[in-house]
Amino acid sequence: MQLNQILNDFFQQVKATSLAEWLAVGFGILQVWFAKSNKPINYLFGISGIVISIYVLYFAKLYGEIALNMYYLLMSIYGWIYWQQNSNHQHIISTASRKDWIIVLLICILGFTVFYFGLLHATDSDVPLWDALVSCTAWAGMWLLAKRKIENWILLNISNLMAIPLLYHKDLLLFAALTVFLFVMAFFGYFNWKRILKHELTYDTYSRSN
Repeated sequence: MQLNQILNDFFQQVKATSLAEWLAVGFGILQVWFAKSNKPINYLFGISGIVISIYVLYFAKLYGEIALNMYYLLMSIYGWIYWQQNSNHQHIISTASRKDWIIVLLICILGFTVFYFGLLHATDSDVPLWDALVSCTAWAGMWLLAKRKIENWILLNISNLMAIPLLYHKDLLLFAALTVFLFVMAFFGYFNWKRILKHELTYDTYSRSN
């Protein structure tokens, strides 16, 4: 496919995008932006975007994606409550422990198994393996984000990296472009959280020494 054709398809898809889809994309961008800055309000935009996405996906009859977004919705509500309850704690951001990584591994294995066999036997998906890998790593990343673990950006970007060519393969160029944006933003999110964590640890060490 030539570059001109790709650009033409992209702009045609932009023109055909509904207001609900634009709102879902816009809220998704705002969530990542505020999450990057370690702001609890990111979940307000995230929940709004997910609800609108479920509405759009319902009329598109993409029931597997609805199930994935329902998980995102539950994790976002949990994350919102967790962040609010821990808003006064000094160490808001932390690194994943061994127990956390075990849970991440279990989420990936369980998520992959459910999605792969579900897509393989209950849908007409032509990319069940690919789709399942994207979904299970996103599941794990969302759980780490809810727990305010810095490694969430790594898992989410692994998912994004696999999702970009998948969306392109499905000719969803607008969503592929959005995922490229989210991929880049995740790098900024990781290094910003790393800076905040380093500052918190330095401040804690200084406070204890005095």
